[in-house]
Formats: sequence, C-alpha cells, structure tokens
Amino acid sequence: MDPQYPKLLCFTFSLLISFTVLPNHVWSLSPCRFPAVFNFGDSNSDTGGLSAAFGQAPFPNGETYFGSPAGRFSDGRLIIDFIAESLGLPYLSAYLDALGSNFSHGANFATAGSTIRPQNSTMAQSGYSPISLDVQFLEFRGGVFQELLPKEEEFAAALYTFDIGQNDLTAGYKLNMTTEEVKAYVPDLLRSLSNIIKYVHARGARSFWIHNTGPVGCYPYVMDRFPITAAQVDKHGCASPFNGVAQYFNSKLREAVAQLREDLPDSAITYVDVYSAKYRLISQAKKHGFMEPFMVCCGHGGKYNYNKAFKCGAKIEVDGKEVVIAKSCKDPTAHISWDGTHFTETANKWIFDRIVDGSFSDPPIPLRMACHKVESVDHLII
Repeated sequence: MDPQYPKLLCFTFSLLISFTVLPNHVWSLSPCRFPAVFNFGDSNSDTGGLSAAFGQAPFPNGETYFGSPAGRFSDGRLIIDFIAESLGLPYLSAYLDALGSNFSHGANFATAGSTIRPQNSTMAQSGYSPISLDVQFLEFRGGVFQELLPKEEEFAAALYTFDIGQNDLTAGYKLNMTTEEVKAYVPDLLRSLSNIIKYVHARGARSFWIHNTGPVGCYPYVMDRFPITAAQVDKHGCASPFNGVAQYFNSKLREAVAQLREDLPDSAITYVDVYSAKYRLISQAKKHGFMEPFMVCCGHGGKYNYNKAFKCGAKIEVDGKEVVIAKSCKDPTAHISWDGTHFTETANKWIFDRIVDGSFSDPPIPLRMACHKVESVDHLII
C-alpha cells in the first residue's frame, strides 16, 4: 500500500465517524455572515502583493479568467478567490497594492515567496519574499492604509485565513539540509505561526480557517530541482521524502491548532487538510479529467516542461526583440500544474469544491459556518 494512504484513510475515517457523533444542532446552525476576509500567506493565495512590491507577474499569468496579469501566479483564480466568491465578497485586494484597491471587505497580506520565519537572505539570492508572516501581521496591525480597512466592529465578525509554511520547508533543502534537519525546525515554525494567530486574535479575530501545507513532493519544481532516487518515488510519481516532511509539518500544525483552541476558547478555529485534497487530485488526475499530473502548462523545456531558468512568461531576445519562450499550453483546463509550483484555475476550483463543505476539515464544518465553535474530531483520530 502506498505510504500516503494510511494517513488519508485515517483522516477520512475519522471524519465519517464525526458526522455520526456531532450534535444534530450543529447542522441546523445558521450560516455565518462574514463581512470581510483577512488573508495571510504565500503565493498560494497572493492576489497581487508581490507584483505591487517587485513588479507584475508576467503574462500569460491571469490569461484564463482575467485576460491579463492580475497579480496571481496562475492562469486565473486561486482558492482564496473562490472563498471570497462563495461568501458573496469581492476578490481580496492585496494590501501592498493600495492604488485603486477596496479594503472595505478585507485585505490580502499574502505575498509570493513569503515564509513563516524571516529568511537570512535577499529575495534575489533565495527567491523568498522579505514580507514574512511577522511583517504581514504588522501590516494588519496598523499600516498606512488602516483607514481604508473595514469598520472596527467588523473585525470580530470577519474570517481570518492562513495558508503558509510551504516555503519554509523548501528553504531548508535549498540550504542543503537533510530531511531530519528540516523536520527539526518545524516546531519553531509552528510556535511562530501560533504566536501570530494569537496576536491577530488580540486584535479582535474570532474565526480562523487554517490550511495545512500541500504535497510538495508532487510539485514539478521540487522534483526537478532536488536530487531524488528511484526508491524515493511513490507509485504516483511523487517524491516521498518531501511529502513526508509536509506530512510531519501538518501533523504538528494540527497539534498546534488543538492547543490554540484551548488557549483561545472564544474562537472558532478550523484546520483544513488541503494536502489530502491536492494529493487525491494529483494521484487520480485522469479520473478527474486532467492529463498527466506533473506536466507543466506554462514553462519551457525540461522533463516536466519546467526549467527554473525560464519560468512562466520568461523572455529571450531574438534579433533585437523580446520573445516569450515560456508560453502557456493550449488548454490550461486539462492541466493541474500551471508553472511547476502553482496550480491552474481549474485545479484550484476542484480543490476548493472539495474543502468548502468541510469534508477535509477538522472540525468537519462548511466554510459558510466557520464562525461556529464545533467540537474537534481530534479525539477520534486512531
């Protein structure tokens, strides 16, 4: 049996049990009215932060839905966009992109390349953003655009989403750390994340929707960049050591969320297992209407149509003119991977449709009811 599946089956089994033991009144609760969403994260949910600070993500990013670059590293919408849509809210404006932005329904502090812990390197050296999670919190706490944010009384009623940690894991490997060395600093990462969540709570937040990290060992950029032996590849083609680190991070994140529930008893905190949703999509790509899961849509060359020297939108000069060589594929809807690191809009929508109803959450509560405190299923995990 594939090493991924015992954990996936265990989580699914626990959710099935939880549906039978949770009080009936839970499912009759009224939907929450979230007047705003505040998001903290990295490129998985960046809607223009990095582009505002360091230059627009190049075309063909944004081509499918927006028709032009829109600050997102995808051909279209991200999971955070579908979250906003489902709550009847406008797409979140990047906090760093104040020009023409509307923050009355929340703000997005995420930037591509962000990490939980600040990195001891420049963006040019490592590719990681200087706008780490602590900086994102400082922006939330009281930046220059504070007067443009929602009314004070709406902060407690807002939804606070977190999707960050993936870059912290790959950062260690870029420094030639072993898997055990990367695992060793995970507890420190989660202490930092927990502290930020507590700080946000102190500013009035009460409803939290926290994504775990995805199966990075299934991402083309990881499989292309880092040495992987044949014995380390699982039956679906993913790199087991990297997925093992992600699963370790997620298990410790879940423990941290359980502790946060004790420390913040007045809050509703939902842990969302996007890892399992993404791994299911990748491992069953053809079943769900996608082509080979590792083939990148927007890239140039390499085993997976991914080359770190020519990323999506990369140009070269030919006869004195710039020519795009890392172009989009003919049909992005048939691809899971957009650029080797990020998902296509179609894949993002597929993942969102799986997590929105609470099927991959602890407690198993739909997004629209995430303001309600419900008993966790932690005690049911075998």
